[in-house]
Amino acid sequence: QVKLVESGGGLVQPGGSLRLSCAASGFTFSWYRMSWYRQAPGKERELVATITRSGGSTNYADSVTGRFTISRDNAKNTMYLQINSLKSEDTAVYYCNAWVGGMEYWGKGTLVTVSS
Repeated sequence: QVKLVESGGGLVQPGGSLRLSCAASGFTFSWYRMSWYRQAPGKERELVATITRSGGSTNYADSVTGRFTISRDNAKNTMYLQINSLKSEDTAVYYCNAWVGGMEYWGKGTLVTVSS
């Protein structure tokens, strides 16, 4: 059974940093591209970043380029999102996403709140 569990969210001041983690299980993690999405209050869920199976290629939304870094550790079946220079507009629930065997899977999300 595919399972994605996010962690690492919290309350942080503007300009601060956090590292989010996504622990994956129930599938061969190293075989699949992985993504982070986020959903801000009152807005639609949006793609934040994507990483290929090996981690050799990454893509980012324009709004986070230069501030966010996606990475993965295939030995630990874990994906990460380092988020720096946080802004109030980064406040959102952050979700881990994977397409496995033709089906889309989501974690339950971790809340990031940026506020002074």
